[in-house]
Amino acid sequence: MASLLDRVAIPGRPAFAPTPLLVPAAARQTCALSTDRRARPLPESMGLRIQSSDAKIRLGRLRSSGVVRVSSRRRGAVVCEAQEKTLEVSPVTEANWQSLVLESDKPVLVEFWAPWCGPCKLIHPIVDELAKDYAGKLKCLKVNTDESPNVATQYGIRSIPTVIIFKDGEKKGTIIGAVPKSTLIENIDKYM
Repeated sequence: MASLLDRVAIPGRPAFAPTPLLVPAAARQTCALSTDRRARPLPESMGLRIQSSDAKIRLGRLRSSGVVRVSSRRRGAVVCEAQEKTLEVSPVTEANWQSLVLESDKPVLVEFWAPWCGPCKLIHPIVDELAKDYAGKLKCLKVNTDESPNVATQYGIRSIPTVIIFKDGEKKGTIIGAVPKSTLIENIDKYM
């Protein structure tokens, strides 16, 4: 094994070193990957974390590009926290409705939902995908009708899930029920 590590060359680096590893600080331990078998600390990496608390990190094989793949066991995965935060559909309340929806310079898709609603749970992943697909072009927000009943009443929400598309502060389109992604895309594209 040591002879294999002695021969590994990474372009731009004199010899194999554990520095290109992307391991979160919480999982950082010592690593014995050097040929002299001394333990060396892994570098700290900001913005990455292990998704499952019981995940164990193991190193994958070297790729031809010289990058070490990091994977995990037991349903854990290394995920980028920044990506999760930017692609999250933000909640809207009565307090910030005016600034986030009506005064927005982009079209806004608002999902009206409630935590006890089964069909709402079906449409959540679809709205999350739309937020990723239309990032930068469309704001995707959600309103919990139990927490903000006045907003729901103001727009005549009688059934949930209901998706309303706003443009320039005006209500443009309404979709009621858990509909397929294609139906939502057709309605979004009308107002883009």
